[in-house]
Amino acid sequence: MDHDLWDRPIEVTIDCGDHYKSIRNSREAVAYLMTCWPKKEGESFAAAKRLCMGAVDGHTDPSAAALAFKVAAKEAGVLR
Repeated sequence: MDHDLWDRPIEVTIDCGDHYKSIRNSREAVAYLMTCWPKKEGESFAAAKRLCMGAVDGHTDPSAAALAFKVAAKEAGVLR
């Protein structure tokens, strides 16, 4: 499914900041949001989740999803 690929990966922390993961597409972002996100609430989290899920389904521009994910990651303190 190439329709949700991002132009550039976004690096985020995992395991309390000891390790890093490159998120390359909306599908990986949704998985990270649902399993590793430190605080599953807030407007930026909800927007990232909504836009990334839309990109996976082919209804949202992948670059908008990537930007929303990056903003939410920065706000959550997991952006590398």
